[in-house]
Amino acid sequence: MNLFYRTFFLPALLLLLAISCKKDARNETAQENLENELATHANMSAASSAQTELLISVRRATAKFHSTVQAIAAGYEPDEHCVSAPGLGGMGFHWVNPSLVDPVFDPLKPEAILYATGPGGNLRLIAVEYIVINVGQPAPMFGDHPFDVGGTPVPVPHWSQHVWLYENNPSGIFAPFNPNISCE
Repeated sequence: MNLFYRTFFLPALLLLLAISCKKDARNETAQENLENELATHANMSAASSAQTELLISVRRATAKFHSTVQAIAAGYEPDEHCVSAPGLGGMGFHWVNPSLVDPVFDPLKPEAILYATGPGGNLRLIAVEYIVINVGQPAPMFGDHPFDVGGTPVPVPHWSQHVWLYENNPSGIFAPFNPNISCE
């Protein structure tokens, strides 16, 4: 037993511990990279620390939607229509979760996630969008940024807000259209 312990068990335990530590270090590095990316994002130069923390939280909560399989499993419905406007850029494909379109703003549960066509024709996550039905409540704010009035084909009064978390937008992180996005 002692030979087994020294020959197999102890080295295996040390290997597992090393892998675990390495994984934790990778996770910490990935988190630091994310925080640095958002904090130094061209559109975030004027953002408050609280705003940056909110963006980091939303990005953590929505990162799983890089997988369209995960998006469908979460209730988002694929849409074949790519939105763009000459001279403004594009928004991409809006996948909406109808069960989230209501008068409640939950920053960690965006009503829509936006995709653009990436390499090989695969969809890549580019942004999230919030749609809040107006039933007389105060207008929602994303941190210190007010939502836009209307902006979607929802047939009732509402507010909307794009947040370009996964694609740099020279027009601003909260602008509806992104000149870097095309529907071609």
